[in-house]
Amino acid sequence: MPGYNLNVLGLEVAFKTDVGPDRVKKAKALIEERFQELEKRGRKLSKEKLLIYLALSLADDYLQTSKRLEEQEKALAKLLHRLECHDE
Repeated sequence: MPGYNLNVLGLEVAFKTDVGPDRVKKAKALIEERFQELEKRGRKLSKEKLLIYLALSLADDYLQTSKRLEEQEKALAKLLHRLECHDE
């Protein structure tokens, strides 16, 4: 399992993961981009609060994406069921 040593938003982070370097690089870039967007809007907020807002934003994105995926899977299952019933 490869190890990574990154500097993310001025913080040194070391970890191991099976994820490839391209995916790690993209994740780091997303965090830094979102943090900069939040920082522009809340310049007087501490770095800790901005990181909490960032975590909440990413968690909300994840939850909404999971919900949409679940809805799509249900719709696909219904279509598949209709096709199976039609073939009989």
